[in-house]
Amino acid sequence: MMADSIMSKAATMEIPINSNGDTGTLPEDDSLEQDLQQVMVSGPNLNETSIVSGGYGGPAGGIIPTSTIKDIRMKSRGANLPNSQSSASRLAQHTDQHSGSANHNTNSTEEVSRGVAVEKLDSVKKWGINTYKCTKQMFSERFGRGSRTVDLELEAQIDVLRDTKSKYENILSLATALISHFQSMVQTQQALGDTFTDLSQKSPELQDEFGYNAETQKLLCKNGEALLGAINFFVSSVNTLVNKTMEDTLMTIRLYENARLEFDAYRSDLEELSLGPRDAAAMVRIEMAQHDYQVHRDKYERLRSDVTIKLKFLEENKVKVMHKQLLLFHNAISAYFAGNQQQLEQTLIQFNVKLKPPGSDKPSWLEEQ
Repeated sequence: MMADSIMSKAATMEIPINSNGDTGTLPEDDSLEQDLQQVMVSGPNLNETSIVSGGYGGPAGGIIPTSTIKDIRMKSRGANLPNSQSSASRLAQHTDQHSGSANHNTNSTEEVSRGVAVEKLDSVKKWGINTYKCTKQMFSERFGRGSRTVDLELEAQIDVLRDTKSKYENILSLATALISHFQSMVQTQQALGDTFTDLSQKSPELQDEFGYNAETQKLLCKNGEALLGAINFFVSSVNTLVNKTMEDTLMTIRLYENARLEFDAYRSDLEELSLGPRDAAAMVRIEMAQHDYQVHRDKYERLRSDVTIKLKFLEENKVKVMHKQLLLFHNAISAYFAGNQQQLEQTLIQFNVKLKPPGSDKPSWLEEQ
């Protein structure tokens, strides 16, 4: 009841505010403080507080001491503690294993990525140094300040090959133009022969004359197709020789010329270092330059040997191919313009030239779609 009276006092008190915002003095402050102290002293001990399990004002048998509840809670917690601890330990161990494997995988990926990056960086660095040295050597040679390695015999053979390729390309261009013009003439002869045949049937008074001319144009058309087959075979063979065999040799020659430029660039670099001071740092640079010089010298020598061998085989192949193709071209042209159909047919058989059937050059209906 004392607590109720104190709470009712606290609930009904008003806190006056002065004009400056400070709280006023409370007349009941001293008595309220004394009542609170009395409640705290005479009140029950919190450690011995009981909890009522039933309704308010129930029998005393429904009261359970707090100490008993604390014991029950401690026992229940103790019973579940080993399982919870073991589960927590297994979870922690599992997490550590996963984190360890993840860290290991991450480290491995980072190491691989770092290795690839370093390798690319080294490659770019070497490429930059090599490009700088070769560019410097090229300008030095062009302006007459640097020396270059020259194989006079090999350079002469290379010049002959380039000149020969240029002239053979001109032959290909002219022979292709001849095919185009002659193809037009054969088509005209074919159309003219068809017209003569139609008129021979519709003009009884000139039937024989139109018939003779129709047969002549058809024969010329047939021989023209045989000649076109021979010229096409000639162009195909020369094209293979020029754009495959010769071009392959020229590709090796370009590699050889690049190797020669690199070799002279590193040779000049070694010569410059050899003329400088001979301290410890300079000797290290000279040793590295000597190694690079030897590597590029071996590459140059190897490619020069490859070019020499390819030039030799190319010359042999060129003579063999052109001997056959020039003989075919001559015999076919001579037989056609001499009107010797039998010799023209024998020429095609001799050189194994197979004629395409009429209309084979036209696209199929699938290609036209």
